[in-house]
Amino acid sequence: MAPKFGDLKRFCDKNGWIMVRNRDHWYYEKVLNDGTLLRAKISHAVSKEIPQNLWDRILRKQLHITEKDFWKGL
Repeated sequence: MAPKFGDLKRFCDKNGWIMVRNRDHWYYEKVLNDGTLLRAKISHAVSKEIPQNLWDRILRKQLHITEKDFWKGL
């Protein structure tokens, strides 16, 4: 099951992501040890479930982690 946008925000808040902007969405950044800059964009609709196709892209392109690691990070 895909998480809700609120779960994604909580993950970022707990795992060293920095909120850089709060406008139409929350925008987070995180710099990895190798210097890679990751960026995540999170909807304010915290109770809405993330559609599976979008969730797969967020894991792969924004968070750079597996779904298992995401749930461990909460």
